[in-house]
Amino acid sequence: MNTWTPVRTGRSRARRAANGSVAESAARAGLAARGVIYLLVGMLALRIAFGEGRRQADRGGALAELADRPFGAVLLWALGIGLVGMALWRLSEALFGAVGPDGRKAKKRLASAARCVFYAFVAYSVLAFAANPGGGSGGGASGGSSDRQSRDVTARVLEVPAGQWAVGAAGAAIVVAGAVIGVQALRRSYQRKLKRGELGPWARRLVDVTGVGGGVARGLVFAAAGVFAVRAAVDYQPDEAKGLDDTLRSFADTPLGPWLLVCVALGLVLFGVFSFALARWRRV
Repeated sequence: MNTWTPVRTGRSRARRAANGSVAESAARAGLAARGVIYLLVGMLALRIAFGEGRRQADRGGALAELADRPFGAVLLWALGIGLVGMALWRLSEALFGAVGPDGRKAKKRLASAARCVFYAFVAYSVLAFAANPGGGSGGGASGGSSDRQSRDVTARVLEVPAGQWAVGAAGAAIVVAGAVIGVQALRRSYQRKLKRGELGPWARRLVDVTGVGGGVARGLVFAAAGVFAVRAAVDYQPDEAKGLDDTLRSFADTPLGPWLLVCVALGLVLFGVFSFALARWRRV
């Protein structure tokens, strides 16, 4: 008798569950939830560009904005649950592999595991805010604004041995990640993951406009945040590290003025719409 049969059967069942309708629903809910956050952050950044922004353009500000809407509490819980679905989907990819010919390679699985950890943290912060919407300050979610969190984390890391190198390396990695995100958007790499047979002409145009414009803007924000982290490490000044809100506001301080911030903010709105499109047409 083969004693490994129950183990193999269990793994097979787990793999089928991960690739089944439950996992697909979780993935699509997660992509839609991500779209809501980017859409709200982009809209908050637009308000800042036109001098009307009273809230921070980051996840905390987006959650506070959502909480003020009718049925805000319900929307917050739905958003948090959707992000839990995103984390579970990425966990299934880490365990069993993603779609595509190279989906089971170690590099892909490690990337999915990292995304799982990230979205688990985001889901936790959203659910914590939903449970205590008045607990944040200044439009931030539980734990404070992204700007304060970035400065606090940078200050702690700089105090440890080789902390200056660690912050610099992390900043450089974020710059590279931003460049990769932007280049992949320009190359339309996302098309490989789409159900292209289900896309009509208008849907193809929608996906390309939002995918390219949104991806480039998202990559630019990542790269700028990484540059500030590198500067904080070089100057040994944690206050030079910036979260999402301060990074977006810094675009208004360039020679192009607030119009660069307008372009980036519109790009983040486009990425939110692109996430909705992925929730509909992505292969999972």
